[in-house]
Amino acid sequence: MVNRTDFFSEEGPILITANHPDSFLDAIIIAAYFKRPIHFLARGDAFNKPWHSVLLRALHMFPVYRLSEGKENLGLNSTAFVKSKNVLQQNGVVLIFIEGICLNKNSLQPFKKGAARIAYQCWADQIPVRVLPIRLNYNSFSSFGKKVSMQVGNFLVQKELLVYEEEAKNYIHFNQQVNNCLESLEPINISTEKHSPFFIPLGFVGKFLHRPLYRLIKKFVQQKTRGTVFYDSVLFGLLFLLYPVYLFLIAQILSAFNFSPAFIFGVLMLHPITAYFATQNKANEISEANQSFH
Repeated sequence: MVNRTDFFSEEGPILITANHPDSFLDAIIIAAYFKRPIHFLARGDAFNKPWHSVLLRALHMFPVYRLSEGKENLGLNSTAFVKSKNVLQQNGVVLIFIEGICLNKNSLQPFKKGAARIAYQCWADQIPVRVLPIRLNYNSFSSFGKKVSMQVGNFLVQKELLVYEEEAKNYIHFNQQVNNCLESLEPINISTEKHSPFFIPLGFVGKFLHRPLYRLIKKFVQQKTRGTVFYDSVLFGLLFLLYPVYLFLIAQILSAFNFSPAFIFGVLMLHPITAYFATQNKANEISEANQSFH
């Protein structure tokens, strides 16, 4: 659910400053709405494995490091900031999670200086970058059928953010202005619409058809991400990658039993359609439970 969509097709260099409640899923949600490719700054430890690094860089991600990830890596952040500036110099879009940390919380966390550094480096080189604050809010970080609201603020420009001669004061002012904007963005009411009773039987079918795949992947992801904030993102990623494989295997099994192509096609189409109904049913159940609790 989005409060406005008029900024997603804007031209020119844009630096998105967003909060960071739900790991890589935040970047996926924001990128899905923009008309242009987005370059991201992501936590440096995600690049530790060579094949991770190749994949993430192919997805337009630059690593940035915190002190907890090794003091020796902090110098590498300058490279990420230079690359971000180069993207903005080409009228591109860069997304930075200004909190610099993900805690599975909708409340704002203290801001880092990375976004301000990128913006001021751009303005020093006469790059007319505009800053776009975006706030994400989740109704759950682990339950099935979650809802997400994305509130987009107004552009902040150089004359609003670059007001002091002292660099340290400008960093503080930059973060205060972005924080004021994000705090003013009230979470959208993520209520679930009531659907026709027709949804219920189709939802049961969808739940039955997808139970083998979903339960297996869910259990695997829970074990691998226990104690981290990556559950949602990893679950989404694996389902996204493996769902076509799952459908392909079903098609191969049905073909081996000599079912007609038309029947196989119908069964394959039934999966995503009933999956939608199953998701809506679950979202309704969660919404009704929350209302009953309150």
